[in-house]
Amino acid sequence: MKAAVFDRLGQPLRVADVDTPEAGPGQVLLKVCRCGICGSDLHMTEDATFGLQGGEVIGHEFSGEVIDVGRGVQHLKPGDHVSAAPLRGCGSCPACLRGEPAWCSRFELIGGGYAEYAALDEIQCRKLPWGITATDGALAEPLAVALHGILRAGLRPGARVLIVGAGAIGLAVAFWARRMGAAHVEVADLHDHQRDRAMDLGATGFVLSGEDMGARVADACGGAPPEIVFECVGKPGLIDHCIDLVAPRGKVVVLGLCTAPDHLDSFRAISKEVDIVMSVFFTMPEFETAIRALDGGTYAPQHLISSQVSLQDMPGAFEALRSRTTQCKVLVDPGALA
Repeated sequence: MKAAVFDRLGQPLRVADVDTPEAGPGQVLLKVCRCGICGSDLHMTEDATFGLQGGEVIGHEFSGEVIDVGRGVQHLKPGDHVSAAPLRGCGSCPACLRGEPAWCSRFELIGGGYAEYAALDEIQCRKLPWGITATDGALAEPLAVALHGILRAGLRPGARVLIVGAGAIGLAVAFWARRMGAAHVEVADLHDHQRDRAMDLGATGFVLSGEDMGARVADACGGAPPEIVFECVGKPGLIDHCIDLVAPRGKVVVLGLCTAPDHLDSFRAISKEVDIVMSVFFTMPEFETAIRALDGGTYAPQHLISSQVSLQDMPGAFEALRSRTTQCKVLVDPGALA
C-alpha cells in the first residue's frame, strides 16, 4: 500500500510502498477515508521527545471503512464506517473498562492514518451513525480533545470564556463552549486569518493579541475578565500570559502541547487564586459525544475543515503547515488522485 513514512527528525515525510497491515485477533482492517493533519504530528517529526525512530507511519485523526475483521471481533463487520480513537490500552483493566485507555499501564498512542489502510483494535473504533459521513468522522478525535478540556474546566452556562490560539483545537474549544452555553466566547490570536471560521464555529468575538489585550478582552466579555482561559497554542510563556488575563479565582486550562521548559509568575497566580488545569487526550464516552456532534447544527464542526489533499501531495501540505497560514484542519484523502 501507499503511505507517508517518517524517516528522521527534520526531514519531510516520504510517500512510499509499505506492507499492508492485517487484522489480528480483536482487530479490524480499515480502508482509511480521511486523516487530519494535527499539530502534534508536526511536533513529533521535529522533536526527539516523542521517540520516533524512523520508518513509522503516523497520523492519528482518522476514519475509514472496515474491510476485514480478525478473530474475536464482535461488533463491527466489513462495510461499517467508523471513527478511530488513537488511544490503545489493554482493554480489560479498570481504566480501560471506564473508557479511559489513556490511563492504562499499557497505554500507547497509535498512528497509521497517513496510509491507504490501517489495522487497529476493535475497541478503538466507534461506528458512525447514519447521516454522518466518514469524511466528517475524521474530526471526532480533535473534537473529543477539545470536549475533554471543556469538561476539565467545569464550564457552566453563562460563563465568560477566552481561547488563546485560533488553531483547530482552539476553534473546537470555541464550538463546545458555545454549545455548552457560555455567554461570551472570545478567541484571541496573533493574526485574524481564522476570524470568520471562529465566528462560524460559535465564537462571539475575536481579539488580536497585543497591547492592552487584557482590557480589550474584558471589554469584549461585557466589562469583566474571562472566568476561564484556554491555552491552545503550546509555547513557553503562554500559561503565564493566560494567568494575567483570567479573572481572580478563575481557571486557566492548558491544552497546548509544549515540550520546552516553561515558567510562570507563581506569586501572581497565587495572589489571584487561579486554578491551573492540565488537559490531555479524552475518554471514550467523550469520543462518542464528539461523533454525535458531527450531526450538524447551528455551529457545525465541519467548519474546521479548510482543505483536503491527496496522499501524494500530503508531505508538501504537511511542511507548509509549519508556517502560519490561512489553513485550519487539512484532511488527507488516501483514495484521491494527486
